[in-house]
Amino acid sequence: MIPYSVLDLSPVPEGHTVREALANTKDLAQHAESWGYKRYWLAEHHNMRGIASAATSVLIGHVAGATSTIRVGSGGIMLPNHAPLVIAEQFGTLAELYPDRIDLGLGRAPGTDMLTARALRRNMDQTDTFPQDVMELIGYLGDPLEGAKIRAVPGMGTKVPVWILGSSLYGAEMAAFYGLPYAFASHFAPAELSNASKIYRRKFQPSKYLDKPHFMMAINVFAAATDGECAYLRTSMQQAFINLRTGRPGPLPAPVADLEALVGPVAIEMVEDALRISAVGAPETVKSKLAELTSIYQPDEVIITGQIHDHVSRLNSFRIAAHAMKELNAETV
Repeated sequence: MIPYSVLDLSPVPEGHTVREALANTKDLAQHAESWGYKRYWLAEHHNMRGIASAATSVLIGHVAGATSTIRVGSGGIMLPNHAPLVIAEQFGTLAELYPDRIDLGLGRAPGTDMLTARALRRNMDQTDTFPQDVMELIGYLGDPLEGAKIRAVPGMGTKVPVWILGSSLYGAEMAAFYGLPYAFASHFAPAELSNASKIYRRKFQPSKYLDKPHFMMAINVFAAATDGECAYLRTSMQQAFINLRTGRPGPLPAPVADLEALVGPVAIEMVEDALRISAVGAPETVKSKLAELTSIYQPDEVIITGQIHDHVSRLNSFRIAAHAMKELNAETV
């Protein structure tokens, strides 16, 4: 049985507002809960007009308050942008409001450009303190040590589950060393997916947090009634990715009938490679591709994402993906 979850960036489609994007996130989360998704994670990005999840902990609270059983968390909080104590207090508050439903995924990248990162941090100390910051944060969320001078209130004793996120081997090594669950960003950076999963599992050291490895892989899904319709819907994310890589981020573009005519073959080749961990097509096509990907990489969990311009089409895609995962799980029993 492979649990399946949602990764949402709260996309802002062209011609729509941030307010609409946030309403769409709430609506998708409520549907995802009814379709059997285990988690609903939101990602921290900054200075991007097409992403409305910058204030990630605030939006997590909004989604958790609008749902009742699905776990809600970050995929992830970009910890270098924040003091560990601040994140401990924020997620400790969430954990007290929504007990046993909050996850804290942590990333090492800034989630933005360097100019914005400087505005977020006020200084750009190049020292990499990510491992120390992660353990400091975990300490604040655990049982306080006797005589501790600094305590997270709220936060202490909540023991919010902490995940390490990554798109390289660094996160795999770190998660394995500390015995933490690990999520790989294969939906946009698949190059080291296979190596990362192997290293994480081989080097994993059981800990008080986790007794065995738990590896999550991210998969793009674009599902609809026909393969052709899915390919059309997918062009929104392809354009957005190309725009980001070429320094022109903006709202999520509307889909187009002929992407190559718009962006050229070199850009198509780049985006196809970066987004190759995808299941695109009609229900049976998506099911077959999900079966193939999970068979190859043997994840303990999958997290599904998909930037689709039309909200109704986006809902339908996640519904089809959930049905496919349910069928695959039923077939393995």
